[in-house]
Amino acid sequence: MNTAAAARAWLAQDPDPVTRAELEDLLARADAGDADAAADLDDRFDGRLAFGTAGLRGRLGAGSMRMNRVLVAQAAAGLGAYLLENAGPDAAPTVVIGYDGRRNSQVFATDSAEILTGAGLRAILLPRLLPTPVLAFAVRHLGADAGVMVTASHNPPDDNGYKVYLGGADHGSQIVPPADAGIAAHIQVVADTQQVTALPRSADYETAGEEVVDAYVDATAAVGPAPAGAAGLRWAYTAMHGVGWETTARVLAAAGYPAPVTVTAQIEPDGAFPTVAFPNPEEPGAMDLAFDTAREAGAELVIANDPDADRLAVGVPDAAADGGWRRLTGNQVGLLLGWRAARAAARDGVSGATLACSLVSSPGLGAVAAHYGLGFRETLTGFKWISRAPGIVYGFEEALGYLVNPGTVRDKDGISAAIAVLEIAAEARGRGRTLVDVLDEFDATFGAYASDQISIRVDDVSIIARIMAGLRAQPPASLGELAVEAIDDLAQGGGDLPPGDVLRMRLAGGARLVVRPSGTEPKLKAYLDVRAETAADAASRLASLRAAVTSLLDGLQ
Repeated sequence: MNTAAAARAWLAQDPDPVTRAELEDLLARADAGDADAAADLDDRFDGRLAFGTAGLRGRLGAGSMRMNRVLVAQAAAGLGAYLLENAGPDAAPTVVIGYDGRRNSQVFATDSAEILTGAGLRAILLPRLLPTPVLAFAVRHLGADAGVMVTASHNPPDDNGYKVYLGGADHGSQIVPPADAGIAAHIQVVADTQQVTALPRSADYETAGEEVVDAYVDATAAVGPAPAGAAGLRWAYTAMHGVGWETTARVLAAAGYPAPVTVTAQIEPDGAFPTVAFPNPEEPGAMDLAFDTAREAGAELVIANDPDADRLAVGVPDAAADGGWRRLTGNQVGLLLGWRAARAAARDGVSGATLACSLVSSPGLGAVAAHYGLGFRETLTGFKWISRAPGIVYGFEEALGYLVNPGTVRDKDGISAAIAVLEIAAEARGRGRTLVDVLDEFDATFGAYASDQISIRVDDVSIIARIMAGLRAQPPASLGELAVEAIDDLAQGGGDLPPGDVLRMRLAGGARLVVRPSGTEPKLKAYLDVRAETAADAASRLASLRAAVTSLLDGLQ
């Protein structure tokens, strides 16, 4: 089927007047000889968005390579067929569905509820737009067989996505193989054999009561009730135009922490994200308004959630930084939270307790686990893997993701992580110390770990494959002054790790380089880690390693 025919077939089943008009205009312009319109059509119908362990994620718009109501309807029908195929004999599978404040999130969630109900499943829609961690919590709390969260997290404003969780033996974690392939196969059958307009629908789905949100608030407040040092704590908070604030405010009140000074321009949900170019706290400039607010308020720290509140960023005063504030890295926050969890597990005598992180996150967590006699597990990137570590009491990923309450949420949770950070800050404050002082205490106890990341964004993804192939064919013998002591190619897996397109190089002096393609963006990522006795020495070693790795990757492009 050529592109124009595929577009007209798509148009015939599209229930959305906005994307119908968009596609009709493109077809008319292409038929009139507009080369740009023809190229746009080719791009929109050059395959279809692939459903994988991250579900679906892409730009909003008409076409099989965009996020839209046709694609979501096919995904919902395919997920329903997969769940029915694997269901037991007792009752229809239950699916709980959540959505954030992005454009079309509520529409996609409602379509999913209607299609799943029409297919004979029990669908429960969360009562309003809510953070992703509330959906992850609800899967377990409601005993659901699966969960769907409509969100693109911290992606650009024109994106949306569709994440799937499994209950039962999966404990509310995101899907992993072979479930992703099974669901994808059913989605493809729907796309190949059925018109979206002919899928059975029913508006008799359930809407969850506030009890679900109340239960999440109570469980999250219990993560870290405010210690005495919290009294008078002055801090700033931003929701980054997302859905985090309403739920976070309730948790703060229940846990006994003082309310923050909020970044008013970013506190309400707004899917246009008008004050940031990229609504990701990791991106340069994203936290500038939060730092401005903190300076004006004389705050002691800044806490930021990403738009669906599953990630957390922390800022601290730093006289040496531009503007007097800096964001802590994901590894710095992750190690402090890991130290907190390890102390608690050791104190409480938790049998089989394990700390877990992705293999691109700081190896310092392994040192913490060893210090306290706990288990340690490295996984492939993503909380779909981290959350499945046996005996997990804490897990983190350097990309600002932290799992601090695995008994209730088996996914990264920026709200419970915020409570844990506030507890650390308040406890330190009670001793006359700050979060920066706690970082120094960590270095004195475990050694100074420093990390960095190099990202190469490409227009042609074949460049990424070429770089990975070059590294495999001719790996370096050294990087700067550091000898490469061992190379782990995880293409076939290794130890407890399933296969992944990942190269890990172990360097002299405990340094490390990990290189992998991004799973969600056209990027190659290189993760650098060093260890030294002091933070100054670690920073110097890291700068030298960065220069060597940059030179290596530039030569392979």
